[in-house]
Amino acid sequence: MASNESGHAINVAKFEELIGLCTSYGPTYNPVKGSLKLTALTAQLAEANTALQALKAAKTAHDNATNAREIAFKDLKPLATRIVNALAATDAARQTLDDAKTVNNKIQGRRAVSLKKPAAGEDASAAEAPKTASVSQQGFDNTINHFAQLIQTLTAEPAYKPNEDALKVATLTAMLEDMRAKNSAVILAATALSNARIARDKVLYAQGTGLYDVAQGTKNYVKSLFGATSPQFKQFGSLRFTVKRD
Repeated sequence: MASNESGHAINVAKFEELIGLCTSYGPTYNPVKGSLKLTALTAQLAEANTALQALKAAKTAHDNATNAREIAFKDLKPLATRIVNALAATDAARQTLDDAKTVNNKIQGRRAVSLKKPAAGEDASAAEAPKTASVSQQGFDNTINHFAQLIQTLTAEPAYKPNEDALKVATLTAMLEDMRAKNSAVILAATALSNARIARDKVLYAQGTGLYDVAQGTKNYVKSLFGATSPQFKQFGSLRFTVKRD
């Protein structure tokens, strides 16, 4: 099995070498099976190259989308802490501030309550664990939801009217929408990348019609044409194709 993306490109390059050898035999190379004829081999090579290029383009688009999302999210944690501090400097109710702190803990990936270590001699399994905020809610979707909740808390608080543009609700809302857009772009790019891999695998490895099986069929034909010990068949000795099957 091809262990990485380069293995697929090597298969295509070997297939081009195979076509070159078959072409060099001139009219002697005359298989009955349509998929082994030179015109069919050449068409399959072109299709394989197109699939590889489409996959490269999809991979680049996915990389660009994930990079853009990373940039959009990278300043959120320190910003969320600034927001809570700004809220604490207002006349907001203690309950409102506590709500904001809880959401910020989720954004930061912190537990709302530190886990209590068992006392000496105490059975840790028997001790009642305090309720804590989950530290597993750090996915991009969850982070967006937490930030949206924080903005909602600020919007509902009349006392939150910062002078700093970066902390204003309008600025935070625009940032939230940008984060949502960047996250959606990654989701779409990931789907396109997956589809491009499926298309590549179909061209290269579909049973009976893929490049791999056609290459094996071509080898068998040349073996039957010139013989297993012939110089012509020995030319195919270096043309080793790797297979990827689901």
